[in-house]
Amino acid sequence: MPILQIKNVSKGFGPAKARSEVLHDLNLEVEAGEFVAIIGYSGSGKTTLMSLILGLQFPDVGEVLLKGEKITGPGPDRGIVFQNYSLLPWLTVFENVALAVDQVFPTWSTQQRRAHIEKYIGMVNLTPAMQKVPGELSGGMRQRVSVARALAMQPEILLLDEPLSALDALTRANLQEEINRICQEEKKTVILITNDPDEAILLADRVIPLTAGPRATLGPSIPVMIPRPRSRADVNHNYDFKQTRTEVIDYLLKATDKRTAAMTVKLVLPDLIPEDLDAPRQPFGQKRRPRRRSEEKRETVEASV
Repeated sequence: MPILQIKNVSKGFGPAKARSEVLHDLNLEVEAGEFVAIIGYSGSGKTTLMSLILGLQFPDVGEVLLKGEKITGPGPDRGIVFQNYSLLPWLTVFENVALAVDQVFPTWSTQQRRAHIEKYIGMVNLTPAMQKVPGELSGGMRQRVSVARALAMQPEILLLDEPLSALDALTRANLQEEINRICQEEKKTVILITNDPDEAILLADRVIPLTAGPRATLGPSIPVMIPRPRSRADVNHNYDFKQTRTEVIDYLLKATDKRTAAMTVKLVLPDLIPEDLDAPRQPFGQKRRPRRRSEEKRETVEASV
């Protein structure tokens, strides 16, 4: 049985009479130990999908199952790394990670918890910065803390919600390599949300495009056949990488073209006539009211010469 199942899920927002459907008829199965990347445009509903998996929101139609059981709320079996770090600024690196560990493993001894926390801080190469607060860290280091905190909870599924999109290109590339290494070491089930095709293909076992919203839906699963371990320097010259990248981008572009072609917009122009610039100017303090076509009257005037 897949560890995660999304069955016929649709989700919208707003009042019932004017509800806007963000996600429509989503179906997905993720096997244990699999790394799946979902790629889509900004505003297509990727974060809404992540919230459904976390149990922060619930589908209007369909269901989300974890190990065959319906998700009814958040839980430590799903760890999340957000885009904006989500660290408490007054706590040190150690204390930010400890905050999660203390909640998930309250029965462990102090020594057990300390060793566990230090293990995961070391895994993201932040041992020298263990006693620093987030304000003393770079953006990349802060995101490493978020990764360490999520992994230290030992979740069954690690959710990555565009975790590297706020970083500069060099830091992003370095963290991609770190996440790749850590996920392979931990053998975690991972779901990555991203808008970067290269990132998705570098990290994932398969890539699934999410069409543009509203009513976004999941496209076909595209397997990544590049053997592991992978490095950015190697995959850039790999034929399978280029083929997969082309397939992902082509699907997203074609899906957008179909949506655009099916959309009809009726423009209603205002009932106004351009101002007559040759007309005499109004006295100071008086404004010329806009003329409307509906106010114009055509009259026939007879004049004798």
